[in-house]
Amino acid sequence: MLHKRKIYITSIVAAVFLFSQSGISQLSTSRKMNPANTTEEVITDNKLVIYQMLVRLFGNKNTTNKYYGSKEENGVGKFNDITDKALDELKKLGASHIWYTGVIKHATMTDYTSFGIKYDDPDIVKGRAGSPYAVKDYYDVDPDLAVDVKNRMGEYEALIKRTHAHGLKVIMDFVPNHVARTYNSDARPAGVKDFGQNDDNTKAFSPTNDYYYIPSQPFIVPNGVDAGGSNFHHPLKDGKFDENPAKATGNDVFAAQPSINDWYETIKLNYGVDYQNGKKTYFNPTPQVWIKMKDILTFWAKKNVDGFRCDVAEMVPVEFWNWVIPEVKKVNPKIVFIGEAYNPAQFNNYFTIGKFDFLYDKVGLYDALKRLVKDEPNANVKDITHVWKEESRGFSSRMLRFLENHDEERIASEAFAKDAKFAKPAMVVSATLASGPVMLYSGQEVGEPGGGKAGFANENNRTTIFDYWGVPNHQKWMNNGKFDGAALSVEQKELRDFYSKLLNITATNRAIRSGRFYELNISGFSNKNYAYIRYTPNQRVLVIANFDRSKPIETRLILPPELRKMLELKISESYTFTDLLKGGPYQAKNLDEGIQIKVAPFEALMLGF
Repeated sequence: MLHKRKIYITSIVAAVFLFSQSGISQLSTSRKMNPANTTEEVITDNKLVIYQMLVRLFGNKNTTNKYYGSKEENGVGKFNDITDKALDELKKLGASHIWYTGVIKHATMTDYTSFGIKYDDPDIVKGRAGSPYAVKDYYDVDPDLAVDVKNRMGEYEALIKRTHAHGLKVIMDFVPNHVARTYNSDARPAGVKDFGQNDDNTKAFSPTNDYYYIPSQPFIVPNGVDAGGSNFHHPLKDGKFDENPAKATGNDVFAAQPSINDWYETIKLNYGVDYQNGKKTYFNPTPQVWIKMKDILTFWAKKNVDGFRCDVAEMVPVEFWNWVIPEVKKVNPKIVFIGEAYNPAQFNNYFTIGKFDFLYDKVGLYDALKRLVKDEPNANVKDITHVWKEESRGFSSRMLRFLENHDEERIASEAFAKDAKFAKPAMVVSATLASGPVMLYSGQEVGEPGGGKAGFANENNRTTIFDYWGVPNHQKWMNNGKFDGAALSVEQKELRDFYSKLLNITATNRAIRSGRFYELNISGFSNKNYAYIRYTPNQRVLVIANFDRSKPIETRLILPPELRKMLELKISESYTFTDLLKGGPYQAKNLDEGIQIKVAPFEALMLGF
């Protein structure tokens, strides 16, 4: 049944007032906007469009996807698979930055001893490939990603240059909180001491130690660990790992035996905080871990990377970031730091004290949009209002918005939306609500569902980061290295076309990049309908998002008489609104008639005028 609503808008008088001819925007702030519908935030153009890819997965053409398969069986993507054609297509998609995930060498079950790389004990490795966040050597890149293992750093440096040649910038991971239990840097520069090299392991905590210890207790492999699956054989697979005394586990577990659900493959680094004694801090003299991490960051900054995505940034003291980020920016003042953050109460501290450029907006906008996309009973667009009005008020331009990344469930998975098209209005809001960065995860743009039992990851509605694996929908777009999308279905092509149009609008439209924000309170809208305007004096975009899965929005937007009078608009004058996503005009023949609007279920309308 078609649900029609004729809505007479009175709350947008001040906002739309700004969209008229020259000179209008000079009126006083009190007349320009209703403070309940906007903020006084100074808008900054930070509209990075970040495309995240796990390098190991992105270029993998192998479609075998055997449970707990080896790299020979399931394949593995290489730096060299990210070709000029691939980068050209990502640029056309609208990306400005590529986040190369999993570049630094990490622990693995794969044997690279013939290249002088030590075995990792599989009992403390997650998956055949291993977690990219269990770093084994901060000064090296992962051998899986190289065609010529001995030239692996050269291949990564070539990728950085190739990326820059396509007008794209490079972001890579920095994992500050923890390292692999088998951490051992073969590639560290001369004179650099390894982590733990001078530790006194008889002390649970010491300001001069790099690690935390559980004195007199050996490490015990968690119950339930079956390294590599029952069919995997390895000379070190025995359910044991020689670590005595045990070190504290990366997710702040100070026990000799973590659980299988802990980050048991990692060990926590000591930044001078005694967690077991009231979190007392010892920052003077500067802890050795701080100095070592600064050296690691500057090492990579000198290789011309453009930014760091900092893993679990809040698990490292904000004082460290306050010290280290300015130090790294001495090497490259334009380098950006993105913090993975989950505590809104600490956001301001990590901006002002920690000096981060950007922080994740996960528990705010992401969670609100996910509830709406999933059509949950408690889903309400008021949660979006709360994000801009309270949670990120004053720094919305510095919040990184997204609907997918390697940690989160795939939109098209059974546990999320089941169908990627249900997230279209959420993606529009995520990209355009503010002028901060937006990110998408490789495969999101073609509706990758993240299915399949890969190995350690099992069925968890995510694309595995632990196992050798192929990403089916992404592989269809990749089309055996042609990167032309020829193998995609019609629906997949349409979805990717939607993403491309949206991201390119986001990247080029001045109202979206640097315009003010004004929320529209439209009478008759449900708790699944949301509208706002982004505007500059010369450009403006009206966004209407319909999260309802069954009811369209169909209405005539009529500018109220007060607005017509204020703007001295002629009743007979015709106005054209352009549909930015689908093309074509929305014509308002005269102001009394208004403009007829229709937004289908789980769709969004972006009108430029």
